[in-house]
Amino acid sequence: MTTDHNSSASRTITCTDLTELLRQIFLRHGTSAEVARVLAENCAGAERDGSHSHGIFRIKGYLSSLAAGWVDGQARPKVEDAGAAFVRVDAMGGFAQPAMQAAKGLVIEKARSAGIAILAIRNSHHFAALWPDVEPFATQGLVALSVVNSMTCVVPHDAQKPLFGTNPIAFAAPRAEGPPIVFDMATSAIAHGDVQIAAREGRMLPPGMGVDRNGEPTLDPKAILEGGALLPFGGYKGSALSMMVELLSAALTGGNFSFEFDMSKAPGAQTPWTGQVIIVIHPDKGSGQVFAERSEELVRQMHGAGQQRMPGDRRYRQRERSLKEGIVVSAEDLDRLEALARA
Repeated sequence: MTTDHNSSASRTITCTDLTELLRQIFLRHGTSAEVARVLAENCAGAERDGSHSHGIFRIKGYLSSLAAGWVDGQARPKVEDAGAAFVRVDAMGGFAQPAMQAAKGLVIEKARSAGIAILAIRNSHHFAALWPDVEPFATQGLVALSVVNSMTCVVPHDAQKPLFGTNPIAFAAPRAEGPPIVFDMATSAIAHGDVQIAAREGRMLPPGMGVDRNGEPTLDPKAILEGGALLPFGGYKGSALSMMVELLSAALTGGNFSFEFDMSKAPGAQTPWTGQVIIVIHPDKGSGQVFAERSEELVRQMHGAGQQRMPGDRRYRQRERSLKEGIVVSAEDLDRLEALARA
């Protein structure tokens, strides 16, 4: 493994070496080789792209859920061809990303044939960023939309107690002259992982992010995490979108609503046991023209209107820098990962 000691506080590691290190960790802690590969690539990719709340920060939670027996690291997803444009996957109590990978080829085949394909994943644990699930489809010229629900931690608009998860939505579309347009946003005012990082770093949050255990607005991330809750973004608008995510991720797939599972009987469990939907579209069948060129025209017009940064641009810049210069990781975090790989 190649690491450069730039200072006592941080070290640099290549994405390849970080992926291999994480793969060894997952293998050491009870996952199958395929699950270890998929999760390692996912976490390393997030760290590479600067999505720190879903990179190595998540390893502790993954391992804690595995150790608790809450998630099956050896699960083999069951893929079901449910219709001309519909694929169902039972993740069998395992992680969602390996379930998606098991069905990905069939989903692409159906999307190219029928013009659209729906992938419904149930009985799954999703603990990662959502944009890595949709970006690969856009690199193949397809449009992809995904939603996933999570554990209860968000108070619906004008309600008194948490009911929804952070319930993110991710979208990806190809461009003719640039990387795909990709966005990934929680329907909560802030991602739960970002609250955890703020608490760890001792930072306060902006107003409107959450409430304490008494339902009072708070800027303290610890107050949100210790009996409080997040708020939806945009009031009733974000709340309505979060409700939509619950319906698509749970009711449509056969997965759990955010409020339907109880982690308290598995001490250490951190991963939500819910469902996920991915909708993949062959865009040229809809427009009768080259979609990527049309999306490129929209980007040009957005730039012309004064919007300089497109969704995903920051990640792409950080990805390029990381692949060229390596990923900067704190020495403490890297030492901890290396110890986990040996454990």
